[in-house]
Amino acid sequence: MKNLMNDVDTALAESLDGFAAAHADIVTLGDDREFVRRSAVKPGKVALISGGGAGHEPLHAGFVGHGMLDAACPGQIFTSPTPNQMLNAAQAVDSGAGVLFIVKNYSGDMMNFQMAADMLDQENAVVIVNDDVAVEDSTYTTGRRGVAGTLIIEKMLGAAAERGDSLTQLKALGDAVNKATASMGVALTSCTVPAAGKPTFQIGVHEMEVGVGIHGEPGRRRVPLASADAIAEELTSAVIKDLALAQGQQVILLVNGFGGTPLLELYLMVNAARKVLARAGVKAVRYLTGSYVTSLEMAGCSITVCAVDAGMLALWDAPVHTAALRWGM
Repeated sequence: MKNLMNDVDTALAESLDGFAAAHADIVTLGDDREFVRRSAVKPGKVALISGGGAGHEPLHAGFVGHGMLDAACPGQIFTSPTPNQMLNAAQAVDSGAGVLFIVKNYSGDMMNFQMAADMLDQENAVVIVNDDVAVEDSTYTTGRRGVAGTLIIEKMLGAAAERGDSLTQLKALGDAVNKATASMGVALTSCTVPAAGKPTFQIGVHEMEVGVGIHGEPGRRRVPLASADAIAEELTSAVIKDLALAQGQQVILLVNGFGGTPLLELYLMVNAARKVLARAGVKAVRYLTGSYVTSLEMAGCSITVCAVDAGMLALWDAPVHTAALRWGM
């Protein structure tokens, strides 16, 4: 495996330095690179904090800024950040209105964020993201995994926090958006964690893993490679079934690349998923396409659907300015 890297042990630190330099108008790097924070904290606003292992870029640091997160805590590749990172991030961006932690449902993240919440001498709450419909239990989790739907939850909560919603309101909104959001992915290749130096899992050139997790965890089954239409049919139908979408329901459709899939193929999957939704009488009214919640260089994609009403659409459309997501400003 070839990497643009000086040393495995310093890769995350050097990447964070580059990220902070490239986006100095939006973010500031915390002491000892423990977290990435908004350069300007808005007084009286609930602070939104998320984080997780590196290797999923631009999640989460790429979503720090106006209209999304106030801080993000990066761990080593596929490894949870520590409770001290989360606690220090919360103290750095707290402006007196409370702190909301947005946590993907992985055992390490759940344990460490809860410890930080317990240690924090400030009113706080936790929103758990568990949008992956593929499996109930996995290598890293008890219950459903948190995957690309995290972006949608962070965007809507960020907009609501920006307009002044309280901690109680944001907690309720986050739980509601999570319940309205479902995802499922497929991997065509494995990824290689640099420290390991070999693929996380072995998969044949004519095979695919249906329901894969964002760390390369096994999904529902290993099957022969199928057409894009067939893949979109399976992933999108599983999401429609999980959400019990009624005819006429409006949704946001997110087609997310895992890091090794070109945009040409992702937009092809958008078209295929859109047709599956249309056959079910479901209307995609907003789209987002690109590699936002990745798994290093893994080839494949996930399909995320969020059932929305007018209020949720307004939050999605609200201005956002981060390194990886920006519109309306």
